[in-house]
Amino acid sequence: MAKNFISNSQESTRMFKSDLLEVLSKVHYLVPVFIFVPVILVSTYLALFVKSIGIVTYFEFFLIGLFVWTFTEYIMHRFVFHYVPKNKIGLRLHFIFHGVHHDYPSDAKRLVLPPSVSIPLATAFYFLFDAILPANYIFGFFPGFILGYLFYDISHYAIHHFNFKGNIWKKIKQHHMLHHYQAPERGFGVSSPLWDKIFRSDFVKK
Repeated sequence: MAKNFISNSQESTRMFKSDLLEVLSKVHYLVPVFIFVPVILVSTYLALFVKSIGIVTYFEFFLIGLFVWTFTEYIMHRFVFHYVPKNKIGLRLHFIFHGVHHDYPSDAKRLVLPPSVSIPLATAFYFLFDAILPANYIFGFFPGFILGYLFYDISHYAIHHFNFKGNIWKKIKQHHMLHHYQAPERGFGVSSPLWDKIFRSDFVKK
């Protein structure tokens, strides 16, 4: 069986004929921090000093948001990013959203979501959760959810470019490297293998 192409260097590949679209498809790994840390701070301020939901309630929903992110990360990676359509346009979209990362896993400029994707997604999730949660509790929940996303994005970059010494980080890196180089159909948790264990999509580690 033919193996999928995987570049072992830090090279990149051109995805778009348009220079503008090509630039927008690449992003420094710290850009999400500059965009979303203010979102966390403003939401926290609104929760505690404007909406006055209470510090205990804030932290409760902050932790719930963080936990919900881990599930969202798993579901999106497994069922959205790894959904491979059969038609030509679908295959092209799959390559743009995630296939390019599996072909060029060390491309430093395509390891975190570009703002053209992350901002619309965050906005959609905000309105979704705001419609579900009790009034004003979104300002406790959303900072936790966004912090989970930031941890995912930055840790994803670190997994591909840093050499870890701590055992926990080594295990997280091993989990993701197995996803890239051994079994792309397993190991969908990036920042945590929790949901892989629950849904039995983890690796059989020998």
